[in-house]
Amino acid sequence: YVFVTGGAKGIGRAIVCLFANAGAKVAFCDYDKEAGEQLRNELSGMALFYKVDVTDATRLLEVMDLLFQRWGTLDIIINNVGVSLFSPLTETSLEQFDRVIATNLRPVFITSQALAVQRNTEEGKKRYGRIVNIASTRYLMSEPGSEGYAASKGGIVSLTHALALSFSEYAITVNCVSPGWIQNESYSSLSQTNHKQHPSGRVGSPNDIARACLFLCAPENDFINGQNIVIDGGMTKKMIYTE
Repeated sequence: YVFVTGGAKGIGRAIVCLFANAGAKVAFCDYDKEAGEQLRNELSGMALFYKVDVTDATRLLEVMDLLFQRWGTLDIIINNVGVSLFSPLTETSLEQFDRVIATNLRPVFITSQALAVQRNTEEGKKRYGRIVNIASTRYLMSEPGSEGYAASKGGIVSLTHALALSFSEYAITVNCVSPGWIQNESYSSLSQTNHKQHPSGRVGSPNDIARACLFLCAPENDFINGQNIVIDGGMTKKMIYTE
């Protein structure tokens, strides 16, 4: 039983599709009702869709309760939802900063805490579980005007290892994935320069991240815990100088 936040487009869509095609029962939420319903229809009933603005904690918890009632529990939570909202520092409002944090970071705590409470029984703590949080290489590198996004992604990395320790009495591991450049649309329009700057020789695709999530969620991979896995084609290991 899998729940994916922000699952209608991009990386989230790839995750939903991969898990559904692997035979999992999948539910996903997204703010974009049209895209969510389209994906649900494409998957021909293999996934449930709920329209959710994750900054509304009440609505997010309501959907999780619906899934607990429907399935009895959740085995896997993929906290993928995120917005960027880059803007010059001098023009960024506090409300904008808070919205990025409330969208990207706070739901990771909300969903994880809800699962901990639901599993907080002798039997529940023995049941297999996985939480995978989608961070970003921007947790350690930035561009101007990305303060809210960088703060939220850095928070996800730190929250991941804190949650891993809090779940140590459960059979639940908590890890995160930090994507680099992932091209969600128009991949064929990328230039050779775009690709060749990556040590791996190409820009990433959503499926690169989805496959990592599937790997982390395999029952036998329970010794990977509290980790941040960077998937960026090697870019964060590349030293760049200007002449």
